[in-house]
Amino acid sequence: MFKHWIVTALFCAVCVHAQTDSSSITDSTSNPYNIPEAILPLWDSLTIKQKAAQMVMVYLSPANFLIENEFGAVLVMKSHLKDTAAFKERIRTANEGLRIPLLVASDQEGGQVNRIGGISEKWKKAPSAKQMRNMENDSIEQIAQSIGEELKELSINLNLAPVLDPALDHRGKKSFMEVSNRSWQKDSLSTEKVRAFVRGMRNSGISCVSKHFPGYDSWTNSDHQIAISSSPKTKMSENYQFFKELANDIPFTMMSSVRFVRVSSRPAVFEPKIVRMARKMSPDIVILTDDLWGVSLRAWVSGTERVTSKNYPKKDFRKLIRTALMAGNDMFMITYPAKAVEMINYLDALSKQGDSYKKRIEESAARILKMKYNAGLLH
Repeated sequence: MFKHWIVTALFCAVCVHAQTDSSSITDSTSNPYNIPEAILPLWDSLTIKQKAAQMVMVYLSPANFLIENEFGAVLVMKSHLKDTAAFKERIRTANEGLRIPLLVASDQEGGQVNRIGGISEKWKKAPSAKQMRNMENDSIEQIAQSIGEELKELSINLNLAPVLDPALDHRGKKSFMEVSNRSWQKDSLSTEKVRAFVRGMRNSGISCVSKHFPGYDSWTNSDHQIAISSSPKTKMSENYQFFKELANDIPFTMMSSVRFVRVSSRPAVFEPKIVRMARKMSPDIVILTDDLWGVSLRAWVSGTERVTSKNYPKKDFRKLIRTALMAGNDMFMITYPAKAVEMINYLDALSKQGDSYKKRIEESAARILKMKYNAGLLH
């Protein structure tokens, strides 16, 4: 369906191009977000609500729900892969009904975070980041390519890995990510090791996501409770450099939910100064939140110690969306599908309240579509 539409759109674009000066396509006033010419007709045809929908990564849901709401991405967990045939059919059906193909994301790190571990004996003990970083680069690339081929076969095209968080915290003690065998950061050779992993994934058609910017060094699980880091700015800068060195290799970065109190009392994902640090790495890098339905982020927005109920106040949820948007995030992950719909509707409403909201939505949607185009999803 998409291929038929894009061919028609391109034919129309050629007709317009023949009647106008070619510079009109690339003129910054008519194309302020530098949309590739091949997908400019698609971009121009989208409503602001459809652009906002591209910004939402929702927990995997029925295909008709994904089609109806035109989500940009889905999050896949291990439980979704128990029946791989049914899973692939759901993704195929959704993509057939969507004008813009989905980013299908899963965090296949290996080790303790091993989403494909249940599909066959081969992947039951997929190596962790800590194991892989001690291998030769060729071996890392080969393993990553093999895992990437499995992900591609499953219709997954975005890996929420590698973890670039520090192995040591600012006190020189092993970090939470290091003890969990999830960190790639070890020494000066780490950058090339990560590049080998990313290259192997890319060889199989899988894009990667670095996480958790600017470097998770708290001992608290930020998914479940408020996590605080007292890391000095010098140490934060050191951790940030690892992400920066790899920014041209990895098109996405995921923000941390930790509060870096030497910079701000806000969680990093909500702090414009920290999100701007991520943006400075590359103007086109797509900045992804962690799960915005996580209790620690909702608790911070509400000003409480903990949130457990799903009956979360609408005013607080709207504040959460506004805060994430205006901090500079591009894609919003949320594991509560009904709230994902509410999120799109509220972003659409915000776009009508002021140009600053509309501009932010369009900036983010443009980055996401350019990433999909560069990844070959819009060809």
